[in-house]
Amino acid sequence: MRAIIVYPAMAFMTIVLGGPVIVLTLLGIHIPPNSVLGRTAFWWSKAVLAVAGVKVTVRNPQFIVEGESRVYVCNHISWWEIFALASVLPVYRFVGKAELKRIPIFGPAANAVAAIFIDRQNRRTSFAAYEEAVPQMKGGMSVGVFPEGTRGFSYALRPFKKGPFVLAIAAQAPVVPVVAFGSLEIQKKGDMLMHPRPIELTFLEPIPTAGMKYDERDALIDRVWHAMADELEKKGIHSRGASMVATN
Repeated sequence: MRAIIVYPAMAFMTIVLGGPVIVLTLLGIHIPPNSVLGRTAFWWSKAVLAVAGVKVTVRNPQFIVEGESRVYVCNHISWWEIFALASVLPVYRFVGKAELKRIPIFGPAANAVAAIFIDRQNRRTSFAAYEEAVPQMKGGMSVGVFPEGTRGFSYALRPFKKGPFVLAIAAQAPVVPVVAFGSLEIQKKGDMLMHPRPIELTFLEPIPTAGMKYDERDALIDRVWHAMADELEKKGIHSRGASMVATN
């Protein structure tokens, strides 16, 4: 029943909140990231969560710092940790699939206010796209990313892709591990039904990258992966992957 309300509400809010962004994008007008329109994803996510009856609880909010560039790395089980994270972060962009950028009108608008689109099938292009985000981050913008690459069917961590950590090192920005819990109970992958349940975001101690080099990316991944896995262990979730690093 909740889905009958939420999906039309999503469409309506996309028109109301995204309409001005689409118009300005088509006119080639720059939208400042810290402006009201620049935070469209924030307001959209807040509204969706409210309509869906999903309450977000934030643990360790002191690790969310406005005005400082950070890479927030979160596990990925459902669409709902995306909405939850978007509703609590300061000025940011999310990393998204390049296919979304090719959607007429939506793609350019999302690129203007909400996303950095990455071609995950092309390693060279992927790294280049991450590097292009570095100048934006120098201005205080943060990045939200789901390094597992796609949604899973359980809370157990899967291998992480290297790109987000290459970005963090290139920008010399701290990596903030984030553990989302509760989103699986809201909506499973492939399920159209949704349920009003709470979702918890636990922000962990930032891991500095100052002075790190490109060759240290795997060590950074290892540290972040274990920090998140240890937090999930407290909830009885065991992550036993053969490898913590994806092949691409």
